[in-house]
Amino acid sequence: MLALAACACFASAGTSQAASFDCGKARQPDEKAICADHGLSDLDVEMATLYGVRMQIPMLMGAKGAAQDEQRAFLAARGTCGAVAACIRQAYERRNSVLNQVIIAAMQDYCRKLGICG
Repeated sequence: MLALAACACFASAGTSQAASFDCGKARQPDEKAICADHGLSDLDVEMATLYGVRMQIPMLMGAKGAAQDEQRAFLAARGTCGAVAACIRQAYERRNSVLNQVIIAAMQDYCRKLGICG
């Protein structure tokens, strides 16, 4: 179910979208670098989609705030990259990997609860 939601989000994001944020309002060096680089922009859209799916997973009390704190920490860490594309790319690759792992674990847990795991 979550996988379908993720696929739907990726499909709706489209390739014409430059980033998950308004590039016209980009002020920080990392934001400007993302808007100027199609590959970084794609990683940003992927991260935003994964984060959106992550926030749809039912969480225990306090976990939503922790997930939001993790996202803010990622954005702060990305900001320390300045305009260095390789640094930004690595930050996104790490963040997207973490988000994927959380989503996969939640899907596996859901599958086990339903008794439909293969």
